[in-house]
Amino acid sequence: MTDTRNTSDENRSSDKARPMTDDIRAHFDDPAYLEKMYRRDKVAFRDSFLKLYPEWKGNLLAESWNERLRYEGEELNWGTSTELWLLLAASLLAGFLAKIPSIFGIDEEYFYQRNIGFIVFPILTAYFTWKNNLRQPRILFLFGTIAASLIFINVFPKTLKSDTLVLSGIHLILFLWSLLGLAFSGNNAFDLGRRLNFLRYNGEWVIMTGLILIAGGLMSAFTIGLFELIGIRIEKFYFDNVAVLGLAAAPIVATYLVSSNPQLVNKVSPAIARIFSPLVLIILVVYLIAIIGTGKNPYTDREFLIFFNLLLLAVIGIIFFSIAESAGKQKNRLTTGVLLGLSVITILINGIALSAILFRISEWGFTPNRTAVLGANLLILGNLVLVTIRLFRVAAGKTELSSVGKVISAYLPLYTLWTIIVTFIFPLIFQFK
Repeated sequence: MTDTRNTSDENRSSDKARPMTDDIRAHFDDPAYLEKMYRRDKVAFRDSFLKLYPEWKGNLLAESWNERLRYEGEELNWGTSTELWLLLAASLLAGFLAKIPSIFGIDEEYFYQRNIGFIVFPILTAYFTWKNNLRQPRILFLFGTIAASLIFINVFPKTLKSDTLVLSGIHLILFLWSLLGLAFSGNNAFDLGRRLNFLRYNGEWVIMTGLILIAGGLMSAFTIGLFELIGIRIEKFYFDNVAVLGLAAAPIVATYLVSSNPQLVNKVSPAIARIFSPLVLIILVVYLIAIIGTGKNPYTDREFLIFFNLLLLAVIGIIFFSIAESAGKQKNRLTTGVLLGLSVITILINGIALSAILFRISEWGFTPNRTAVLGANLLILGNLVLVTIRLFRVAAGKTELSSVGKVISAYLPLYTLWTIIVTFIFPLIFQFK
């Protein structure tokens, strides 16, 4: 009896490494296990189950789960009292970390330049570590890496004028974001579906955080105005304390709301993607024509080249978000056409930026900034080419849009590798200059 139970536990443990669709199929007759899976990750479970539902149509258990997953409650799910206390503790911790410079008399520019990523990302990583019940080796790896990163960036030579410090600080945020993605993926980091869900979560997280900040801004203006009416000026105290706490807590509260209430933005996100993708495509076409008409030159204008690369990153984000939202849904020729057009235009923008960077390197040599931008542009170009080829196949009816999402998901580790190189190796190569 003991051996059978142990074997069952081992099988159950190994199931965590499967894609969720396979896990659901394997344990469809075990309602308790399905419930645990659902509570562990409601969004991924819902997407996976609804893909499998046509196979089980007519089955009583499948029908009940289908009704449950498609039902959208009118009230928010705030979770248990324990979860709310943890949310409050996490928000206060983020607020405390944001206030470290003023509490301990540390120079704000020095502190935030190095540590701003540690205010929120480790807390979100801890949340998904707990939510996904990660195994101990992965927990040790995640938080050991975070601790090593914290030490590295803070033993950086004490100078505020260093290109490698700025690059390391920026890419460290992206590296911490990658670790968050690893925690989000659970015990199966190789599941491409989980990686795509992570991109979808990021889009919904940005939307929810934005809504919270807008509401917080309105409440702040209202509060300050009320006190001003009775002759009390609280602006300095309010922005130094309450506003800082709110800014630090907003991403954490947004993550909790999105995870606990998938229905909150699961209709808003696709709508935003569908509205903004064609608008961005039109704007980019007009913008490129305007560049030709005005004779603006990214080859010699450094500020224009910087803006050009920021534009490239923004459009890449829109493409990835739109594909993450559209993957797995019914094929739409208009959506595919818009995404294909965006990808082609973005390759053109990338080509202009890349040629401008190569021109500047040939004229003035390698610097930390030029090398970092060159590597990032080459990396993005490779991803865009793969995405565009796959979108052509989708438009030709040879594959599904979900295959584009798989290409993006499979490419994500390369971005992580590049953040590691820029964050930890560039300072050594360029001697912290």
